[in-house]
Amino acid sequence: MALVKKGSRRITIDGDTYRWRLRGRPTYDQGLCCSPLTYAVELAEQPGATLVVTTSQPHPSNWFERPAAPVLPSDVAHATRLARAEGWTPENPGSPFHLTQPDAFVPPP
Repeated sequence: MALVKKGSRRITIDGDTYRWRLRGRPTYDQGLCCSPLTYAVELAEQPGATLVVTTSQPHPSNWFERPAAPVLPSDVAHATRLARAEGWTPENPGSPFHLTQPDAFVPPP
């Protein structure tokens, strides 16, 4: 499944150009801080399998104004390199590759 081009950002990592995107508005569960922020990454020119990264923080636009740091290009680069090391092959079509950041997400009580 290809990413929507509108709202995506380009990034070059180790000579390969990728596009990444996170939802501008949170899903219902993200808005309630019940599930963490996720974003997607794919090759820019010939997208294959998409990388879906689950972070350890709430969505920045959550409805309870819980503090959340923005996703930086350096975060995307780190997650992309980690996923490549764990076997993600973005040039081959297939199911999305899921990567969960190491810090545990703690939803509010």
